Amino acid sequence: MISCIIIDDEPYARDELAILLENDPDFEVVAQCSNAVEAMQAIAKYKPELIFLDIQMPKISGLELASMLDPDNLPRIVFVTAFDEYAITAFEKQAFDYLLKPIDDNRFASTLNRLRKDLTPKQLGPIATEKLEHIPCFCGNRLKVVATDAVQFIYSDMSGVHVATANELVHTHMTLRVLEEKTSLIYCHRQYLIAPKAIAEIELQEAGAEVTTRSGAKVPVSRRYLKQLKQLFGFQ
Repeated sequence: MISCIIIDDEPYARDELAILLENDPDFEVVAQCSNAVEAMQAIAKYKPELIFLDIQMPKISGLELASMLDPDNLPRIVFVTAFDEYAITAFEKQAFDYLLKPIDDNRFASTLNRLRKDLTPKQLGPIATEKLEHIPCFCGNRLKVVATDAVQFIYSDMSGVHVATANELVHTHMTLRVLEEKTSLIYCHRQYLIAPKAIAEIELQEAGAEVTTRSGAKVPVSRRYLKQLKQLFGFQ
């Protein structure tokens, strides 16, 4: 079940969203908040996978609240607002989606379907599908053919998807989802894939963990994937 928090200063808007989510057994509303201060406390307490966030709220706006959240443990953010002019800024804040009030039922259902697919934990280890032997990459004006076995980790950020080997960092137009399906790399963070054979050490931390690869690179591990990663190597 996907845990979520509804954050909106309008009680009617919160109730409307809660009622819509009650009809879907895959989502659980663990808290409702009327302002950003309440929301920060609830997010720290419940660590939700998803928040529905209004933009125009008193004192601290939804966009400001999104900027205050820990980027390494960021829940999926669906902005829900009556104003469309904030859309570009919202996606710069790592928004998963942007819904306009009043919420259209079909549009909302589509968002939930995408969230359901995105937040369903992936099984660690090989997937029964044809694997890539090479990944098409680029570095400046050079086209690079990188052997999949040479890849230590792959990560995405605002500038694209980056492929790290022991010796170089290059870039690819492929998505993390496709790379996870077509290689033996596994998710360790929603923005990182890692090759299990490249892992030399896992350092446990308060908010998750950090992997050190055999070449000495540091890769974050989110709480969501830590248990599965430990089990992969026989740790309890």
